Order: sequence, then structure tokens, then C-alpha cells
Amino acid sequence: MSMDIKPLNEQENRFSFAVKGVSLPVANAVRRYSINRVPVLAIDRIIMYENSSSIFDEYIAHRIGMIPIRTPDGLPASSEASFVLDVQGPATVCSGDLKSGDAAIEVAEPKIPIVTLIDNQSLRLEGKAVLGAGRKHAKFQAGMVAYEEKDDGTFVFKAESFMQMGAREMLVRGCKALESDLEALSDAVAEIGGKKKKAKKKEESAEKPAKEKKPRAKKAKKEEKTEE
Repeated sequence: MSMDIKPLNEQENRFSFAVKGVSLPVANAVRRYSINRVPVLAIDRIIMYENSSSIFDEYIAHRIGMIPIRTPDGLPASSEASFVLDVQGPATVCSGDLKSGDAAIEVAEPKIPIVTLIDNQSLRLEGKAVLGAGRKHAKFQAGMVAYEEKDDGTFVFKAESFMQMGAREMLVRGCKALESDLEALSDAVAEIGGKKKKAKKKEESAEKPAKEKKPRAKKAKKEEKTEE
């Protein structure tokens, strides 16, 4: 059956489309992979140099970890990005105050409040962003995807990203991750089949010499009888 896809609506971080010609398991796999398997950057480690605010270090670290970071496609699994923050009060510290050392990697939304500082208070820290997936922690989740199955077999998908990438791009990367895992599974199954064939050939080759020795022994006995 051929696949028929029709886009319905697309905004900066939202995308909806209708697709016909896919099964329920495939639709659900695309949904789950887009949510849980797309690699996303998030600040995972923080060095707190100074915090004289009214909020504990751990709370601030948790808030910073949940801030979405723009994640370019094709980053190596070992990718890291450094962020620094240095703010003196009175001020409202926002996500945009986190300055990246990589121009291609930056905070996705600059107006997320972190903490409010009053006079003589300050916040100075350094954070390290790493790649992760939503199945490990919510801060690595790329967004949300849902679908509705119509009576005629059409699936209506609705996707919303958390700004690390566009919603359409999130779905594309989810499909790529699914395709990569399916190829790895296919190669593993093929390798198992190849190993079984090789093992069978070895067994057959090991049996052949044993069968050939028997007639030689009989021939030798016949020669002994003729000499007598």
C-alpha cells in the first residue's frame, strides 16, 4: 500500500499532518521514538562558584537543567558545550544570561526566569551540556507527539517540540533513529543466520574425512588376505 501524507498545520514548534497507508504499530513507533530517542542537548553538570540568592544550589541547578538548548543535527554522541552565567543583583536571572562557548549551540528560549536577585546578591556558575535522550531524563526530551486513528485508517499526527528543534525536524530525527535501530536489528539477525550456516559447513567438513577413512581400512584388510 502506498503512503499518502498531507500537512495540516505548521508553526515554529508545532506541526500536524495526516498520513494514510501505515499500520498502528508503525505510527506508535514513530511517536515513541520522536519523544524518547531523539538526541537532545541539556545542561547536565554545574559548577557553582557563587550563589548568594535565596534559592539553594540544587534548585537552581535543576531549573537550569530543564532549559531547552538548540541542538544541531548530526552531533557526535560525545558532544559537549560549555555555558557560563555571571549576574549581579538587583536583577531577574533568565535563561538568556547563560552564555555558550559554541555559536551553533545556544539557549532556545532566552526569557525563562531562573531566580531573582536583590541588592548585593550574585550568581556565578559554569554548566556543561551533553547529549541525552528522553528515556534517560525529561530534560533530554525533544517534545510531545500524539496521533488519532480515523475510521478510514488515516492517522492524524500532532507534534509539539520543546524548542530544541522544530516539530517537523523532531519527527524526522525520530524516524531516522527508528530506521537506524531497525537496520542494526536486521544486520544482527542476518549475522546469526550466517554464523549458523558457517557452523553447519564446519560440521559437514569435519564429518567427511571420517567417512573416507573407512574404505581405506577395508582395502588394507583385503590386501593382507591375498598375501596369505
